[in-house]
Amino acid sequence: MTRDTSHRSTLSALAVTAALSTIAGTAGPSVGAPPGARADAMVESAPVYGRTMTIEGTEVFYREAGSDRQDPGEPVIVLLHGFPTSSHMFRGLIPLLADEYRVIAPDYPGYGLSDAPPAEEFEYTFDNIAGMMEELLDRVGAERWVLYLQDYGAPVGFRLATKHPDRVAGLIIQNGNAYEEGLPDDFWGPWRDYWKNPDDKDAINYLAGLLTLDATKWQYTHGTRIPDAISPDNWLVVQPLLDRPGNGQVQLELAFDYGSNPPRYPAWQEYLRKNQPPTIITWGRHDKIFPASGALPYLRDLPNAELHLLDTGHFALDEDGDLIAALVRRWLEREVVESDATTATQAAADDTP
Repeated sequence: MTRDTSHRSTLSALAVTAALSTIAGTAGPSVGAPPGARADAMVESAPVYGRTMTIEGTEVFYREAGSDRQDPGEPVIVLLHGFPTSSHMFRGLIPLLADEYRVIAPDYPGYGLSDAPPAEEFEYTFDNIAGMMEELLDRVGAERWVLYLQDYGAPVGFRLATKHPDRVAGLIIQNGNAYEEGLPDDFWGPWRDYWKNPDDKDAINYLAGLLTLDATKWQYTHGTRIPDAISPDNWLVVQPLLDRPGNGQVQLELAFDYGSNPPRYPAWQEYLRKNQPPTIITWGRHDKIFPASGALPYLRDLPNAELHLLDTGHFALDEDGDLIAALVRRWLEREVVESDATTATQAAADDTP
């Protein structure tokens, strides 16, 4: 396809503004669109479709956009959501990417508009969810991926990446952990107790407290610059789904299985060191769940990664979505699209007699 470059000047201005406002990788609250720029005018509109696919008897919902805009051979951007939300968290980001890229954002079983079978009838593990996401991507013809990893999306995405390193064209990491330094005891201590003893009453009560409306609001607003500016639509969508009958046990199952992730961190880190996937990190640095102490270690294994510590919280897209979209678009063009083109050109030259 012929790329539409009409938005590039605005995006370049955004990127320059971000760079000038960034000290040691920390973007300040003044970062934003230039005066007079409208976010909805920055990119050509692309429809976002809501679709479903039945996998192993479970109906999985996913959002898809840009399938008619993708250049042949370009990777698909796969948006992997966190707890306690769904593809709903990417509703603003998808249109900002889909004018040039194919974007897919699935809901895991038990989340969003996907089926939520009872815990006794479904294997709520990260292994199983990652397997279902792989099948979904295979069936929609997504052969290569740029994986967006946030919260629970990190263990799902790293399972895909370590199984199929050749299919990963890049990583977008936003408050998604792969290091012990990123699991502070003040939040994760009761989780560790639960992993050791799933009958621990105090740990169960603590985890059950994370499913309440107050906890959901806190996840969206804590660490933000302007809490009152975070849309209540977030918890008005998420909480009724969390409150579905039987969902408390579903969430306990996944909370317990999260304990399977830290033992895999060394393997995930080895994958990063060995494969050096192009990576951009856009991390809300005031996140109490996954603080910045979990972002910085990525640079040990990925010295060429692009790191932005943003002045916001856990769900950084809600406060800095336009900035993240601009940073990601610039990074995609430079590190993924141009890199692929260079590789293809070199391969063609090597094949020339």
